[in-house]
Amino acid sequence: MLLVLAGLLALLGIGNDPVHADRLLLVAACDFAVAFVALLPQWARTSPNAPAWLGLPSFLVLGMSTWSFGGSASGTGPFLVLIYAWAGLHFPRWILLSYALPATLAYLVPLVVTQQAPLVLGSAFILMPIAVAVALLIEAQARHLREDRERLARIEQWRSAMMSTLAHDVRTPLATVRMVLEELKTDAPPPVSRMLDAALRQTSRITRLAEGLLDVQRIDSEGQLQLDRREHSAQALVKEALTHVRSSDADVTLEIHDEQTLYVDKQRFEQILINLLTNAARYGAPPIVVTVTRKNGQDRLEVRDHGPGIPTELRERLFGQFAVGSAEGTGLGLWIVRQLAEAHGGRAFAEAREPGVAMVVTFPSLGSKGDHRDP
Repeated sequence: MLLVLAGLLALLGIGNDPVHADRLLLVAACDFAVAFVALLPQWARTSPNAPAWLGLPSFLVLGMSTWSFGGSASGTGPFLVLIYAWAGLHFPRWILLSYALPATLAYLVPLVVTQQAPLVLGSAFILMPIAVAVALLIEAQARHLREDRERLARIEQWRSAMMSTLAHDVRTPLATVRMVLEELKTDAPPPVSRMLDAALRQTSRITRLAEGLLDVQRIDSEGQLQLDRREHSAQALVKEALTHVRSSDADVTLEIHDEQTLYVDKQRFEQILINLLTNAARYGAPPIVVTVTRKNGQDRLEVRDHGPGIPTELRERLFGQFAVGSAEGTGLGLWIVRQLAEAHGGRAFAEAREPGVAMVVTFPSLGSKGDHRDP
C-alpha cells in the first residue's frame, strides 16, 4: 500500500513538474511494479523473513524519486521512515540494522548526484538514526505482543485440554456413584434415605457441571458449531426431550399444534429444551408450559414457569457464563442455550410474565430468509 501511494504521488507530481514527466512516470511504474510483486500469493509459502527483500527495491525506487524531483527529499524522507516502520512490525532487529546501508545510500546518492549543499547532505545523519530508532521501538513492541500472544495460546491450549479431560473422565465414576447411591436408597430407613437424596442431588449437580463444561469446550474450540439440521415434528421433538427429564423435576404442559415443525439439529435442540426445563424447575414453579409457534419466518420455542420471576441482579447477565441464581446452579445452562440458538441463526432471551417468566428461543423456519442451510 505504501508503494501504491508513492506511485500515485509520483503521477500527481507530473502536474507540478511537467519538465521531468518522463522521470516521474518511470518512478510511478517502478512503484507499481514492486507493489504488484509484494501482492503475489507466493510470499505466503516462503519463510516469514522473505518479504524483507522487498525493502531493497523499495529503497531504490525512493532514491529514484529523490533524483526525479531534482534532489528534493521532502517527500521521500517520510516514506523511508514508513518503510522502516513496516519492517519493524514484521522482521527481527538484524534485518532492520542490515537495512541501514542500502537505506542511507538510497537517501544520499541522489543528493550527491544532484549536487545538493552539504547542509542537505548532513540531514542523512539526522533522518537515518531516527528511522532506525523508530523501527527498533516498533520491533520491540511487536515482539513483546507476539510473545504474549503465543504464551496465552499455550496456556489456553493446556487449559482447554485439562478441562475437557476432567469433564469427560469424571462422568464414568459419577455414574457408578449414582448407581450405588440409588441401590442403597432402595432399602434405606428414612434418615439415611434423606442423606442419600442429598448425595444424589450433589452427584447430579456435578454431572450437569461436567456436561456443561464439555459443551463450553466444544463451543469455544469450534467457534461455530456444525449442525445437522433437519425438519422434525415439534411435538415429537419435545416429547422425546421430555423423556430425559425426570418426572420429579418438572410438571410440564405442552401447547403445540400437530402440524408444527422445527428445522433444527435434533441433539442441540434437546440440549436447549432440557436446559430450559431444568432452569424452570429449579428456579420457577409449576406448571411449566412449553409452547412452539411460528411467525414471520421464525419458529419460537417458549418455556414458561409460574414462579417468582428473574431476580433484578441477574437480568443483565442472565444468558452470560456463570450467571448463577442459586447454590445448586452451575451458571452454564442459559449461556449454552444462547450459544446453540445463535448457532442455529436464532436468539435466546427472557420475557417477563405475571406470574413467572418465559425463556424464549427462536429458530429460522425452513425456507425462510434467515434459514442458513448447512453444506
